[in-house]
Amino acid sequence: MRIAAIQLSVDGDEPGALRAERAHAAIHAEARGGADLVVLPEMWLPGFFGFQDYPAFAEPLDGPEGSTLSRIAADAGVYLCAGSMVEKAADGLLYNTTVLFGPTGECIASYRKMHLYGYGSAEQATLSPGTEVVTAAVDGLAIGLSTCYDLRFPELYRAMVDRGAELFVIVAAWPFPRVDAWRCLARARAIENQAAVVGCNSAGRQGAGTYAGSSCAFNAWGTPLGELDDRPGVLHVDIDAAHIRAAREDFPALRDRVLGM
Repeated sequence: MRIAAIQLSVDGDEPGALRAERAHAAIHAEARGGADLVVLPEMWLPGFFGFQDYPAFAEPLDGPEGSTLSRIAADAGVYLCAGSMVEKAADGLLYNTTVLFGPTGECIASYRKMHLYGYGSAEQATLSPGTEVVTAAVDGLAIGLSTCYDLRFPELYRAMVDRGAELFVIVAAWPFPRVDAWRCLARARAIENQAAVVGCNSAGRQGAGTYAGSSCAFNAWGTPLGELDDRPGVLHVDIDAAHIRAAREDFPALRDRVLGM
């Protein structure tokens, strides 16, 4: 599977409509370039640090932006992990929700971020946490979805493995001061779960926050497959399901679990 992780620049002085145009054009370009799965970062439309704008950007998953992304996936004929958006649920609650579309535009899966960030941010005060572990089949590969701060909680990834996950796709708005933790944790999740990892992060600066970029990927042995710097760009990686399954068969560490976690 050819994956294109679009490290989109999320700058605070750029109108969301212009950023959407750039993102949509990039999806089409990567599809033309042969990508099977295109990935966008967390909260790329409002920008993660634009907490005050979340209510204005909130919509149901089948609202204007969700419907547009669905059409783009269908027009491009690709799987699209469309990053995350501010989902407005029927009961009025807001969620940080990652959406996965299929190549005919259908919504294959949606994941509401479980671990909302505190540490001086307004995410916990503005949004509600999700409660469901989400995996989905994409072109014969079982993918587990997670979002940014989730990366610090290994039990979520173990739960995804228990549901069959072979590849973790992480959409993020990870800040620059903790970029080393981003790399280390992503690689650890690959090694301990014998799963491939693709992490798609934002670039740019929004308000007082600077995004780290450094989108990265690892195979099931934890071997780096590629990493970007802090500038906008696209990380291209090839993920082989057979390689993941062979790693688990050749070194069956997951079978030796004692605590069931």
